[in-house]
Amino acid sequence: MSLDPYLPPDQRRLLYRFWESASGFWRGRSGGRAWLLAAAMVTTVLLQLWTQYRLNFWNRDFFDAVGRRDGLELWRQAQHFVPLAAASVLLAIVSVWARMTTQREWRRWLSGHLYDFWLGAGRYRRLRFMLGEHQTPEYRIAEDAKVATDVPVDLVVGLLSSVLNAITFIGVLWSVGGSLVIPALGTHVTIPGYLVLAVVGYSVLVTAAMMFIGRHLMRVLEECKRAEADLRAVGAHLRESGERPLRPDATQDGRGVIGDALAKVIAQWRALCWQLMRMTLVSQTNLLLTPVIGLLLCMPKYLVGLMSLGEAVQAAAAFTIVQGAFNWITDSYARLAEWRSSANRVASLLLVLDHVDRSE
Repeated sequence: MSLDPYLPPDQRRLLYRFWESASGFWRGRSGGRAWLLAAAMVTTVLLQLWTQYRLNFWNRDFFDAVGRRDGLELWRQAQHFVPLAAASVLLAIVSVWARMTTQREWRRWLSGHLYDFWLGAGRYRRLRFMLGEHQTPEYRIAEDAKVATDVPVDLVVGLLSSVLNAITFIGVLWSVGGSLVIPALGTHVTIPGYLVLAVVGYSVLVTAAMMFIGRHLMRVLEECKRAEADLRAVGAHLRESGERPLRPDATQDGRGVIGDALAKVIAQWRALCWQLMRMTLVSQTNLLLTPVIGLLLCMPKYLVGLMSLGEAVQAAAAFTIVQGAFNWITDSYARLAEWRSSANRVASLLLVLDHVDRSE
């Protein structure tokens, strides 16, 4: 693999260079606090899973009481709901604190590391003589470093929560839904765990649709970031040259250059808008259909008395939770693309600064 910064680095090299620096937060003197915060996030996710599991069974008991018109049991279930709701709210608050504290500390560490590397040994002066992807380094440190540390925390916490939710509530779907017997060709066909098979099949369909529609999202986001950087670079160049003697047509030339850069930014944002509109079509349709599909799948057993009203509501809620867990990829696709774009830009700056040292 070539180390020449004049050649555009490939994706693997960029990611490796980014994590080589960014992972320093999880080592050394900051590592103890970092892993303590990580443990707090994992504990919160586990407690939230337990609370959601209990609320799922509360749904069953509450709607079974509704079906029986049992006022005393309804009052008892209302009392049970209060501590569960309070625990859910409290854990949500703690989750926000743990997640944002981790993001804040990681950003502070990485930004400090990048500022030290950029400003140290006069690299910021020599950087302008180097070719490569390093325009507006101050913006990359201020903004891209923020995105590059915020998004991984959100994605990892979301992935852990999704995996645990999927495992837990697939068990609920299997036990509550059971098997479905349908007549076919003069006989009866038994489909074991039909709700589990349905949610897996539906989730695969939604994920495939989102991946197909959003297959160009990462490239579009990277082009948007690059166009924004070019616009800032042109503006900075015009500002720096503002005190110099200008030719009579210099102002007009400058306006033309910055106008071209702005036109590219607007064009890229238009492309991003169309991309996100297509992805929103899939995600919003899925959001509306999932609970309805869950209930409809339970109706055949409910109507023949093989499933109570509470069990139907419980299974439909579990169906929605499992589908949401499987939907982590589609929900996170845009953020993953945003993170890769910002991480690439931080890594590009680091690679050029590396070459400044080697050339010296």
